[in-house]
Amino acid sequence: MILEKESLRLLQEALARLEEGFHNLPKCDRSPNLDALLPVLLEVAERMQDNFPYPHPLYAGQMLKPPTEIARLAYTLSLWINPNNHALDGGRASSAMEREAVAEIAKMFGWESHLGHLCSGGTMANLEGLWVAGNLQPNKKVVASHQAHYTHSRICGVLRLPFQSVSCDSRARMDVAALKKLLQEDDIGTVVVTIGTTATGSIDPLPEILQLQAEYGFRIHADTAYGGYFTLVDNLDAETRAAFDCLDRVDSIVVDPHKHGLQPYGCGCILFKDPSVGTLYKHDSPYTYFSSEELHLGEISLECSRSGSSAVALWATQRLLPLIRGGQFAASLSQSRKAALTLFEKLQNDSRFIVPFPPQLDIVVWAVKSQSASKSSQLAKEIFEAAARENLHLAIANLPKELFLETEEKINWDRENITCLRSCLMKPEHLDWIDQIWQRLDAVTTKVLH
Repeated sequence: MILEKESLRLLQEALARLEEGFHNLPKCDRSPNLDALLPVLLEVAERMQDNFPYPHPLYAGQMLKPPTEIARLAYTLSLWINPNNHALDGGRASSAMEREAVAEIAKMFGWESHLGHLCSGGTMANLEGLWVAGNLQPNKKVVASHQAHYTHSRICGVLRLPFQSVSCDSRARMDVAALKKLLQEDDIGTVVVTIGTTATGSIDPLPEILQLQAEYGFRIHADTAYGGYFTLVDNLDAETRAAFDCLDRVDSIVVDPHKHGLQPYGCGCILFKDPSVGTLYKHDSPYTYFSSEELHLGEISLECSRSGSSAVALWATQRLLPLIRGGQFAASLSQSRKAALTLFEKLQNDSRFIVPFPPQLDIVVWAVKSQSASKSSQLAKEIFEAAARENLHLAIANLPKELFLETEEKINWDRENITCLRSCLMKPEHLDWIDQIWQRLDAVTTKVLH
């Protein structure tokens, strides 16, 4: 079985239970024209075949993780209601479920009190985090590492906030010495700390950055869109664990449930440690907020209409798989981490590859050993394409030469970066498939190099 289908039989029973809640309404004819629906639906199915096999363990490329069965079912079930979590009038039950689910995420980071909500994804969540930061630190510069997601500089452009990148160390983490120099020379209002960079899964050194915060008084916005859920796992190295253990001390956190939280796209989350920042959102909408004195989610978010189905799916997932250390959800993340460490060891022990540093989460990057950076980059692209033809789907990333200078490999740096192979081992099943992944990678590498 490639696509899981057994759980679909539960949907009919759940729909009947949902309908019971509206038994006192007069009947209305909702019978669809099934004969007209079927050919269009089958055409959709055929068009959707033009995709990489994202749910399969042999897909180990981009940050694409299939939603869990309960998320798919709960999301689909909610579409018969199609709630809108902007105002309570459009999504009463789903708004309550969102508040509960978001509170559980905040508690995962050690926050009992918070202000937060879901949004369409990490970009919107980071926009809200930096919008609040800009209001609290007006006209002050925002900084993030060279390996931080490009969305931060783009968002600052939208918000008209000054932005500057900070150089990284040899493991793709923010260079603390470079940050301190910048703090001494400029008026920095916010430091974006990345917990799980997109290219390499690296963790910025939060403990050291917090020490600088005590001296210079800037805000810390933690972009944990990719890595946040790893706070629950039991097999991080000590340095990485220390960074996660400090997250309760930052000012705002972004995490994406549609990455490691097992949710369909799009589902991001923004959290603020100080609930009083809600006053920055204050506005009146008498045509929207008219039925309740309770807080409407639209009163603490920049987005207006927003899918309540995302909240329903997230609530159901966390009900089945609680966000606790030692639980099933945490164990699956630990498996992904172990898969990455296993692949790293295989690559490190193979003379054809150069691995710049061990993974901190579940992302592994490696270069192909060659006489020059340009030749290595060419070979990486050839292996990437050859692997795809064998149904092994990896990714590629252009990384700066600075990340490889401590590897003691003699490379002719005829260019400033090198194209690497990259693997996101996001699925717990990847641990059981590592041998197959390695066999295919070994075979295609042998063909390309010979």
